[in-house]
Amino acid sequence: MSVVTVQLGQCGNQIGPELFSTVYEDSTGAGRKTYQESSRERFFWETSDGVLVARSVLVDMEPKVISQAVAKASKSGKWRYGEKAHFCQKQGSGNNWANGYCVHGPRHKESVEDLVRREVERCDRLAGIFAMMSVAGGTGSGVGTFVTQCLRDMYPQAFILNHLTWPYGTGEVIVQNYNSVLTLSRLYQLSDALVVHENDTVHKICSRLMNIKHISIGDINKVIAHQLGSVLQPAYTGDSPSNYSRNPIGELLSSLVCHPEYKLLSLCNIPQMSHTSLAYSAYTWPGLLKHLRQMLIANARMEEGIDWKVCVPSSRGDSVRTGQMGFNRSLANLMILRGKDVSSADAGAFKDPALYVPWLPPDGTFSLWNSPVPFNGYEKSASLVSNSQSLLKPLDNMVRKAWNMFVSRAYMHQYTKFGISEDDFLDSFTTLEQIISSYSHL
Repeated sequence: MSVVTVQLGQCGNQIGPELFSTVYEDSTGAGRKTYQESSRERFFWETSDGVLVARSVLVDMEPKVISQAVAKASKSGKWRYGEKAHFCQKQGSGNNWANGYCVHGPRHKESVEDLVRREVERCDRLAGIFAMMSVAGGTGSGVGTFVTQCLRDMYPQAFILNHLTWPYGTGEVIVQNYNSVLTLSRLYQLSDALVVHENDTVHKICSRLMNIKHISIGDINKVIAHQLGSVLQPAYTGDSPSNYSRNPIGELLSSLVCHPEYKLLSLCNIPQMSHTSLAYSAYTWPGLLKHLRQMLIANARMEEGIDWKVCVPSSRGDSVRTGQMGFNRSLANLMILRGKDVSSADAGAFKDPALYVPWLPPDGTFSLWNSPVPFNGYEKSASLVSNSQSLLKPLDNMVRKAWNMFVSRAYMHQYTKFGISEDDFLDSFTTLEQIISSYSHL
């Protein structure tokens, strides 16, 4: 089954080429025929002369980033984007969600829908739609939200998974918290789940683990693409222990999203290091899984600086609330193990009932996928997609900052002139406060 990717705005169109290059390179190599065929069917279609074309639609209101993405793919000589699979205009959304959602989105609705429809019709079987965007800008967030709404109307039965890049906490755009509030509140109603990457966290991975001195946007995007690829590439699932998963998005959602009130997914991957250090490193499955479990419990995004003092209660009978215990409680976790001797890895510690909410059946809280094929040059690697309280703090901070601006009506005229009223903001705040409350009381 195939995944149609929709790259939205500058952020989505910068991460997209990195993701396709990552999965292409990972699927090559001797002895990987079945793995390669499954990966290629998932992400590419083949022309009559044997050229691989990404199953992707590129959308931006400015041409520069799309031109760069198309050129980068063609220059690789290994795969490319479709000649008519992109849409752009001459003027952006000015970092204004309302401009993207109320003006550019509706104005170009038919053109974008037609591009997506053509890409979907190329699939023998559609596994789902993977939309990549930022929450902070104008086109990625505003047009991205509008396009997601159109996708939901066009394909009401299809799985839609949104990948969201969270802005730096120090601020990239003065109204980024407004844009984020409006984006998240609406996507929560439209998407089946939201996978979030925080720029601050990825920046730390580049600095502390990859040892990159001068970190660029490209470095950030490579890390994000690596983590996404580690989840989306073929793997054996519990239901299919001898055949690669046919529906990665559907199976991911069924493993993690147990209730429509809980759709926020975080992702971490270990080990991560520079390729120059990779040849001199050796890892064991017990060591990797021990670190990954503590990363989950302590809500750490990388294996450096984990707080080993954070622990879970000894039994479900403990009456101490999660917030007081200080550990990150989960609804569900999905682990993907890849590499040498993967069948010997023991993930039993992740089945501990104390990690999870008491109102879900134990057999529905943890899923394990694996593949004996090493991923992206790592002999052994482990990824964890978690539906937990891990995003509670950044979400709460973002809502608080947006509310402080809203109280003084700062920059509100920038939104009202495009048709977004104060009541729309209040509705968005209400939606996100409910989400915060739901995750807080797990």
